[in-house]
Amino acid sequence: MNPSTDADEHLRYPIGRVQLPEQPLTPAERHEYIQQLTELPAQLRKAAQAAGGVRLEQPYRPGGWNGRQVIHHLADAHLHNYLRFHLALTEEHPTIPAWNPNAWAQLPDVQATPIMVSLGLLEYLHTRWGVLLHNLPAADWQRTFYHPVFERVYTLDQALVQYAWHGRHHLGHLQLLAREQA
Repeated sequence: MNPSTDADEHLRYPIGRVQLPEQPLTPAERHEYIQQLTELPAQLRKAAQAAGGVRLEQPYRPGGWNGRQVIHHLADAHLHNYLRFHLALTEEHPTIPAWNPNAWAQLPDVQATPIMVSLGLLEYLHTRWGVLLHNLPAADWQRTFYHPVFERVYTLDQALVQYAWHGRHHLGHLQLLAREQA
């Protein structure tokens, strides 16, 4: 890999790419991932404040979203992900609805809504999601859903890892913006 590709990879994936488990998680591992989800909103708020308003209007990498889009994307995506858990818990092996995050990032509400609205939404959503996750019986973690975009089956254990990573991944993008501000 040449140095520019390495730099692009670091900007695109500041915490690296997700590694999904092949085996069920242990209770301790689940607890750690649930903690990452429940702590995310406060970390996002802190990173957004560190970046500052002007910096949040700039992309974290060439061709990437700006900080505002990242924050609103997290609210949109994690709403979807919360619903995916509910679908998997209430239906037998559902196919989850597909959505286009890039198209959603261009909608008028992303530009017109203050980021504090999405940060607040994430705070309440992650509180409720955390309650659900902390109270799931062990067997429910092996329930599945089918993702039509990735054409693969996920267990709820794998989905937990995916979504905890997703939050930290985009937190890393906001932290890149904050570092550029410093």
